Amino acid sequence: MLVAQIPLNHTLESTLDLTAVFAFATSGALLAVHKRFDVVGLVVLAEATAIGGGVIRDLVIGAAPPAAFTHPEYVLVPLGAAGAVFFAHARVERLLALVLLFDAAGLALYAVSGTAKASASGLGPVPAVALGVVTAVGGGVLRDVLAQETPVVLRSDSVLYAIPAFLAAVLVASAREAGVYGTAAATAAVALAFVLRVLALLRGWRAPRPRV
Repeated sequence: MLVAQIPLNHTLESTLDLTAVFAFATSGALLAVHKRFDVVGLVVLAEATAIGGGVIRDLVIGAAPPAAFTHPEYVLVPLGAAGAVFFAHARVERLLALVLLFDAAGLALYAVSGTAKASASGLGPVPAVALGVVTAVGGGVLRDVLAQETPVVLRSDSVLYAIPAFLAAVLVASAREAGVYGTAAATAAVALAFVLRVLALLRGWRAPRPRV
């Protein structure tokens, strides 16, 4: 039974990973267009946003060299996203909304795939959740730093960002501990993080701050 689940989970994690790569690459490329970067800056920002979180995850769990450097699709998918944005981006005034939408998708997908891969590597539930969150926010942090923006996850005025990733990671880790992790659980976790992030953007939900 356990052996039969391994190919499914491996395929599922790879699919989530590459979908997250595309989503984050698109958000990075859109931000580059908004910041008026040239084609080189656009590609660099797209690639860094796409693979940043995954590289951190792989290095932490000892999967060296990271998948981004051994599988060409991790480079080609961001290139494709960058090319699509370069030639067919929407009006500039709409780009920030698109950046946030694709960032929410990347955040959700990477939180799930990062937690699942960390758990599969032998980490316990707590460190797997922590690494899942790092995987989810890592690319966005790198994107914002390269674009000379304060990272969303560190801004006191930003709406919920790391919390949706954390909740999705907890759901994945719990499902794996219960032995029921699969397509349904992964989809539910992705939907949870994505919907919560989008609702936070629409309604202005923020994490609590200490009183001063």
